[in-house]
Amino acid sequence: MIKIEDYAPIIGQPAVDDILLLASHLRGKSIQNINSTAVGGGVAEILTRMIPLLKQLGVDARWDVIKGDEKFFAVTKKFHNGLHGVPVEVSDEELEGFLEVNRSNAADMQFADIVFVHDPQPIALVEKRKETGGNWIWRCHIDFSQPDPRIWKFLETYVNQYDSAVFSAPAFARELAIPQVLISPSIDPLSDKNKELPEETINEVFNRFKIDRSRPIVTQISRFDRLKDPLGVIKAYKIAKRNTDMQLVLAGGGATDDPEGPMVMQEVHDEAAKDPDVFILFLPPASDIEINALQRGSTVVLQKSLKEGFGLTVSEAMWKGKPVIAGAVGGIPLQIAHKFSGILTQSIQGTAHAIRQLINEPEYAKTLGTRAREHIRNNFLITRHIKDYLLLFLSVQGTRADVVDL
Repeated sequence: MIKIEDYAPIIGQPAVDDILLLASHLRGKSIQNINSTAVGGGVAEILTRMIPLLKQLGVDARWDVIKGDEKFFAVTKKFHNGLHGVPVEVSDEELEGFLEVNRSNAADMQFADIVFVHDPQPIALVEKRKETGGNWIWRCHIDFSQPDPRIWKFLETYVNQYDSAVFSAPAFARELAIPQVLISPSIDPLSDKNKELPEETINEVFNRFKIDRSRPIVTQISRFDRLKDPLGVIKAYKIAKRNTDMQLVLAGGGATDDPEGPMVMQEVHDEAAKDPDVFILFLPPASDIEINALQRGSTVVLQKSLKEGFGLTVSEAMWKGKPVIAGAVGGIPLQIAHKFSGILTQSIQGTAHAIRQLINEPEYAKTLGTRAREHIRNNFLITRHIKDYLLLFLSVQGTRADVVDL
């Protein structure tokens, strides 16, 4: 089992000592994370790594997943798209069904001293707060910069019942009646997805998928979701390939709370049109080593999102020293300083140009990758994330009995 002390060679012992001190002040308090899926997506990935570390620190932390049917997740997918600015229609009947699922889950749950609710799907659980007490925090992981007004008005009623709200980027903050906190997500450098890999493991993965490592490889790893713009990636690849040899890898999976994945997957296959240099890989949940190897073995990594709360795959590739081209949206500009630690793009043509540039200028690509790794080390590792959360949990307790000086 990974221990917090194992991160000392990466972040330094003083940073580890800070985390141990903060955790000691939370002993005796229970912390409950609640979201809508145990598999797929960044929230589940972060919690999978974070909960064991919190427990190892002596914090009474747990993670519960709400239950919902197909109708519920169809509505929450509309919420997801609408909050990202996509026009959607949600009926009063659908809203009532959403609330019924939340109330049904709330009736079956035992709530902790601190309840940490992730994203819109379980947001209405806060109705139970009057009965159970405790401190409630709502954590928004998505790009909230241009939400659909009707959906936001519906959700705002519930957000304002929490003690505080946490967002990933300043642009996502809203005018609320409660305090707002900025905490960026993170990656775990010791996880299977991010740890160092021997060259033979990387070669084995590429050989398994019949991808030629002697030629340039451009890779995007993400859920098959329209907001990740996989069709735009293929179009950019087609433009870039007119005068530069390359292969394209689109790899990812689905999430149990996303019903649109298979439809988008089919659209991607249609756009690729059987190009032998386009590899479309649907990866099962336990594919962290494969994702790690694909990122490490790629020449360039893309994340051409149209909307993005943060984009963990951006930090993953940057940590591996890869040059990354990503959409200049949401939380991505927090990770990439344009033309210093990566390249931000706003169009298909711009993406194609950046792909050609990085393939044809390997020294520049290497420089971007070196700077990228240090930026992630200093800002977006799980240890910083845990420290931020511990400080947040202490702050909502509202006691001045103990003051922690760091």
